[in-house]
Amino acid sequence: MEQIWALSRNFGRRPINMDGEATIQELKNKVKKFCEDRDWNKYHNAKDLAIGIITESSELLEYFRFKSEKEIEEIFNSPEKKEKISEEVVDILYFLLRLAQKYNIDLATSLDKKMDKNKKKYPINKAKGSNKKYTEL
Repeated sequence: MEQIWALSRNFGRRPINMDGEATIQELKNKVKKFCEDRDWNKYHNAKDLAIGIITESSELLEYFRFKSEKEIEEIFNSPEKKEKISEEVVDILYFLLRLAQKYNIDLATSLDKKMDKNKKKYPINKAKGSNKKYTEL
């Protein structure tokens, strides 16, 4: 697989992780180090991290509010606008990773457990092609 290289002040020449190559733990560690280097632990309690997730989610939503599907497609076809949206998505991911890292939430295991619950709530034979809540199926 092709690797992309970047120069880093701290580590010299290193590969930039691609989604298929980075582990969740590596991402958590990266966020942890970033925050610890800045002495931000005192600001990162569960409440404030959850607020950060919602705040950044709202900023992401601004790009799509009152937009048609065609307008949204045009947004994603613009490299500049897609980059801005990517930054908002990563801001959300940052707060989510930080919350999981600080409070020992195993995201992969938790996702598997939640997906198992959702499989029961949304069986294929009832939910396929429907956007109804499980209580309405």
